[in-house]
Amino acid sequence: MSEELREHRLKRLHMRSMRRGIKEMDLILSAYAGRHLADMTDAELDTYDAMLNENDQDLYRWVTGQEAPPARIAALIEDVSRTFQPEK
Repeated sequence: MSEELREHRLKRLHMRSMRRGIKEMDLILSAYAGRHLADMTDAELDTYDAMLNENDQDLYRWVTGQEAPPARIAALIEDVSRTFQPEK
């Protein structure tokens, strides 16, 4: 992927992370995107893009550990959920 196309994709994914249906997911995903998107591989960006298509209420329950996420995005959800956890 060319650098220009990648940069455009990163901006699009970051914007989608900030403009969610519920404020909690705006905060969680925009913080995660700001810290991690630039370092992700194209395959990881594909997974992140697919995750952004999920319903916000479902995402919130998965990220907060109220429900188990689907296996296809479980590792990413776990990583996102650590965004606001204090480091040990």
